[in-house]
Amino acid sequence: MLRLAVPNKGALAEAAQTLLKEAGYRHRKDSKELVVVDPDNSCELFFLRPRDIAVYVGEGTLDGGITGRDMLYDSGAPAEEILPLGFGGSTFRFAAKPGEFASVQDLKGLRIASSYAGLLEKHLADAGVDARVIKLDGAVETAIRLGVADAVADVVETGTTLRNVGLEVFGEPIMRSEAVLIKQAGAPQANGLEQLVRRLEGVLVARDYVMIDYDMRAEQIEKAIAITPGIEGPTVSPLHREGWVAVRAMVRRKGHQQVMDQLWEIGARAIFVTDIYACRL
Repeated sequence: MLRLAVPNKGALAEAAQTLLKEAGYRHRKDSKELVVVDPDNSCELFFLRPRDIAVYVGEGTLDGGITGRDMLYDSGAPAEEILPLGFGGSTFRFAAKPGEFASVQDLKGLRIASSYAGLLEKHLADAGVDARVIKLDGAVETAIRLGVADAVADVVETGTTLRNVGLEVFGEPIMRSEAVLIKQAGAPQANGLEQLVRRLEGVLVARDYVMIDYDMRAEQIEKAIAITPGIEGPTVSPLHREGWVAVRAMVRRKGHQQVMDQLWEIGARAIFVTDIYACRL
């Protein structure tokens, strides 16, 4: 039975549970549930703090888990990413008072506050910068004002929180993070994990694509196919109307209205776009 760790609270948890539900796995009905058994998929879901998931997976206690890439690297646990999941995106960056620093090299010998000490220490070591890391739990935006640090390293989404306390980001991003599926480093995929990966990939592709159907005069079919080539080619079927064919293809969700405009301009009619809930490619 596959033993999978899932974030237990916050936006990451909500998105992870929605993804698993769309992939056909049982979801918890109450936020107080810590374990959900899914006999139909031979799976147990364990709801844990996102920061702890990499440790449980890295130690082999659980077969896989969903957490943030930043939390995976910060943990130092022997776990590895096997699939990016496309949500929970953020950027880990340096910030300080405006104009004080331009790059990580300017931080030599200074104090940097962060709640991601492990991730920061590795980045500084890779950059050859000897600086003191001040580990704080939770928000670090006030560390400079309170005299604890000269700069901070934090997860940045819009930068509004930092600007509100008079800070600005500088230098290159330390890491671009998102939710990821992980397993124990170097270990073979546990029974059921490969199936989970296939299902999640199918849902992620389905989220990015829609199905488009339309009717087209046969002599214009090559122009239509150039607009909607599909994944492995569109499906073209004769209509019970001489000289016309029906076409079906997958197209990117983003920009599908422009695709409909282009098809209309070359004579396509009865154009329909429908959602795809899951697929296997």
